[in-house]
Amino acid sequence: MEHYHIDTECIHAGYEPGNGEPRVLPIVQSTTFKYSNAETLGRLFDLKSDGFFYTRLGNPTLDAVEKKIAALEGGVGALLTASGQAASMIAVFNICRAGGHVVCCNAIYGGTFNLFYKTMHEMGIDFTFVSADATEEELNAAFQPNTRCVFAETLTNPSLIVTDLELFSKVAHAHEVPIIVDNTFPTPINCRPFEFGADIVTHSTSKYMDGHAVQLGGVVVDSGRFNWDNGKFPELTEPDESYHGVVYTRQFGKAAYIMKARTHLMRDLGAQASPCNAFLLNLGLETLALRMERHCKNALTAAEYLEKNDKIAWVNYPGLKSNKYYALAKKYMPNGTSGVISFGVKGGREAAAKFMGGLKLASIVVHVADLRTSVLHPASTTHRQLSDEQLAQAGIGADMVRMSVGIENIDDILADIDQALAGL
Repeated sequence: MEHYHIDTECIHAGYEPGNGEPRVLPIVQSTTFKYSNAETLGRLFDLKSDGFFYTRLGNPTLDAVEKKIAALEGGVGALLTASGQAASMIAVFNICRAGGHVVCCNAIYGGTFNLFYKTMHEMGIDFTFVSADATEEELNAAFQPNTRCVFAETLTNPSLIVTDLELFSKVAHAHEVPIIVDNTFPTPINCRPFEFGADIVTHSTSKYMDGHAVQLGGVVVDSGRFNWDNGKFPELTEPDESYHGVVYTRQFGKAAYIMKARTHLMRDLGAQASPCNAFLLNLGLETLALRMERHCKNALTAAEYLEKNDKIAWVNYPGLKSNKYYALAKKYMPNGTSGVISFGVKGGREAAAKFMGGLKLASIVVHVADLRTSVLHPASTTHRQLSDEQLAQAGIGADMVRMSVGIENIDDILADIDQALAGL
């Protein structure tokens, strides 16, 4: 068979062992690779041949995992990075240099917001932040002559807004720029943004893709569908003198974007994932489909339970029929959104802190989206660098508790919630 179902691809895509080779993807823990002559190595440096010569640019273990993730998302290629932050930075910087502009959803993860609002702004790239609920007219108004891309999250962290991918893609393409979508929370199991018009997808692989909180990483995936030859992206269509004048769109065709990200930015920035981390990520990917099904089932049950509790002020989970984004969630993520829910405890910040302190099964951790149930107070942790106005724009209140529902037995999760609420 040429194509398998996505849950089968989680296990088999990216690596096909030969006769007598390891059945499980091996860790190739080597920085360098030997060649018999300088001419062969020279062709690799000139991007005229495929192969591995230095792990910063490519490694057999990383290569297999990149191919697996590309297959899961339906892209032409992928690039593993050292973190989700590195993936977001490379995805934008690959096509937006100093003097450029980006239209970005304002409800994105706090770390990504800080990367864009602070660091990349200092690099000379401007960002206009728009509501995740922006209308077509409002989106159009945010564009400038130097806009080079749009950035959004499929399911925002932690406000859980479902982005209207088709609308954002339509507007981006009307302005002849690509849309980059962070698909961390749904994963390709629950949503494949390329099918709704997205051009580039990023992930923090530290979250559900890994699922065990054992490796830090990110990934950029290229759909191979955007027309870079529209006059707006000289980075891809004009000669790169650092590679003897290579023109990425001519030499790599549909894979021009991801090849530039690897051969230019990874070469110079060095934000590569380690082979050992890629190996651990692959182990997580093999059970991704199974885990996401359990995460979503447990989260919906927990959200319904909280919604009926008189000590809870509000519950936000797109899988609830009462949720504002239920219809969009069913459109883009019909099999479930993620295991993350948010809610407010009556009594505000103090009550939220007391509730979290009373939990016994769930842990208070900065991390989210692994197999263990965990909680966090975003306003004082992951988003504490935002002003009150920015917190409001991102949909984060002082009473918000973010709960990442794990894959433990749901009865144990509900019992833990119940006993913690009983202490209020």
